[in-house]
Amino acid sequence: MAAPSDTDVIAAIATASGRAGIGIVRLSGRNLRPLATQLLGAVPPPRVATRAAFRGRGGEPLDDGIALFFPEPASYTGEDVLELQGHGGPVVLQLVLRRCVEMGARLAEPGEFSRRAFLNDKLDLIQAEGVADLIDAATEAAARCALRSLRGEFSERIRALIRQLVELRVLVEATLDFPDEDLDPVDREDGRLRLTRLQEDLGRALALGRQGSVLRSGLQVVLAGQPNVGKSSLLNRLAGEDLAIVTEIPGTTRDAVRQTIQIEGVPMNIIDTAGLRDTDDPVEAIGVARAWEAIAQADAMLLVVNAREGVTAADETITRKLQGRLTPVTVFNKIDLSGDAPGAEEENDRWRIYLSAKTGAGIDNLRGTLLRLAGWQSEGGDAFMARERHLVALERAAAALRRAGRGSARTELFAEELRLAQRELGAITGEVSADDLLGEIFARFCIGK
Repeated sequence: MAAPSDTDVIAAIATASGRAGIGIVRLSGRNLRPLATQLLGAVPPPRVATRAAFRGRGGEPLDDGIALFFPEPASYTGEDVLELQGHGGPVVLQLVLRRCVEMGARLAEPGEFSRRAFLNDKLDLIQAEGVADLIDAATEAAARCALRSLRGEFSERIRALIRQLVELRVLVEATLDFPDEDLDPVDREDGRLRLTRLQEDLGRALALGRQGSVLRSGLQVVLAGQPNVGKSSLLNRLAGEDLAIVTEIPGTTRDAVRQTIQIEGVPMNIIDTAGLRDTDDPVEAIGVARAWEAIAQADAMLLVVNAREGVTAADETITRKLQGRLTPVTVFNKIDLSGDAPGAEEENDRWRIYLSAKTGAGIDNLRGTLLRLAGWQSEGGDAFMARERHLVALERAAAALRRAGRGSARTELFAEELRLAQRELGAITGEVSADDLLGEIFARFCIGK
């Protein structure tokens, strides 16, 4: 079988699986007019919703719906695009899709429509990733952040940095390319000021990208501690509903209970675990083992203790087992019984929160601490939905600029570091992209997008 080609006509069901009032089959490729004529009897007028019967090989109707034709290049992919909006039953959609394949189309791979939009310069790589991030957004803040990336705001910020780099490189490399010409050397003070301004702008872009990364991935938070210290009550209080069973009997929680909450639009994946203790109960022992597995994968751990007893030897044993991988936030629960006042203390990157999961006193202190652990800042309203590869490229570009500053006395080293910084920024928008990177990015998209 021949390998898939970017010149093939591709087809896919573009709506979610299951039954719905409307379902869409989407096609893209060069010169879809003959296929549209076979399927519909005629090519619909461009960008006009046209009622049509979708017909099988013998001319029999498969469905009755709306056809939309977008001729190249004025389409999402930059190719001819045909959208068939019919009834949303799985069977009828598969009949229409099968007919498209019979006429020469092939099934689209995940993200192939967006990949073609990128290859045909309809979207840059940041915008294409913004499509997937907008679909996957778990909160309103994340959706707004992804939309900014899709609209090109993040891309424009990166291109502005590249323009500054190019201007500085032109000045620097002129002295290298024309050493015998009567050229003034680069004014070192002007170059230093330009470099400083560029570093500041890149630093702001990196800060906004990190904020968007928080919105995209959220924070994995595990609740751990001895049995009957109020972990399940704390989960219920954070979630605002009774998700976990709460009793006075130690060991009630046998398996992890997971819930995603939002704090100022930032997703927090909270995991309530079984109480960490030695036990002869085989079922509870499995729950304890799974609790340690959850801790190993967490970004943060809330070590819940009984405020009346404080941090016990058993709690210190739990902390030692972390081996420095996580700094626990110690939550002193049940202050309604101990008489402690609600509050939060921080010392040497360690937090102590005093609250009552039962009454809600002090819970806002915990929410604020979780936001700080996630790296979120309330002024993140202009954040961009940055992915890990964006942050890595920005950090590498920043490192290259720092090296450029240290080597500014040697023009050739200065110029080389600027070139490396520009290459890293170009990789973010896709101006410099390896095929295997593109394959990895678009393979994570849903089929039909």
